[in-house]
Amino acid sequence: MIKRDGHIHTPFCPHGSKDTMEEYVERLIALGYTHITFTEHAPLPRDFIDPVPERDSAMQFGQMDDYLKEIDRLKRKYDGRIVILAGLEVDYIEGYEAGTKELLTKYGPSLDDSILSVHFLKKDGAWYCLDYSDETFGRMTEAYGGVDPVHEDYYRAVLSSIHSDLGPYKPKRIGHMTLANKFQKLYPTTRSFSRDISTILDAILANGLEVDYNGAGVIKPHCGESYPPEPVIRKAYGMGIPVVYGSDAHTVSGLDQGRTRMTFL
Repeated sequence: MIKRDGHIHTPFCPHGSKDTMEEYVERLIALGYTHITFTEHAPLPRDFIDPVPERDSAMQFGQMDDYLKEIDRLKRKYDGRIVILAGLEVDYIEGYEAGTKELLTKYGPSLDDSILSVHFLKKDGAWYCLDYSDETFGRMTEAYGGVDPVHEDYYRAVLSSIHSDLGPYKPKRIGHMTLANKFQKLYPTTRSFSRDISTILDAILANGLEVDYNGAGVIKPHCGESYPPEPVIRKAYGMGIPVVYGSDAHTVSGLDQGRTRMTFL
């Protein structure tokens, strides 16, 4: 039986841990996983300025070769014990599609499986990292004039990512498609976004993409549910959309997170 984690970070993540990739693999084997994908945050477009204070949202371009070489080494070392795939978590940043396409054109031939995610939104000329902190999210609600408009813009951007032209190596899986819910207990919406989410699922199906069933939200104190939550996953399954569990682990201890509370695994 296949047991897969399709969303794993590494020590190449500047906001993660220094746990080695080999330590990740050993732990995943111990947990009974058969297939895994390393999906480090891809370098951001060269002309995009990371809006987080430490500017540590992603790898640097100079790290890419070492990252891919380490995955190749682990593939050889663990051949026959676990299937290891090389991937990236690629940011969809509106207006920077050309830079993202350039990255994918260069490194796509070396990738097996990747994720396309939205973390950054722009309002009134300022960029925000949606999931950076509850304080940042609070500032976003002020800039947008409420919580609902933040969610509206997030889902609009996710839909744009699905329809975007990023070339033949565009990622096939949409990452944590309800990430706007990360701070929902602090900043609740006043309406349901089920229609927006249904539109996104329709687009995912029409474009032959997959859904990242992300466990990180389950353990987030202000979220308490997977990204996306179970009703959305139930609908995705019913539509025939492939669903892939992702721990979104940034540490070895984060592997398998949320899984025991995610009914559809």
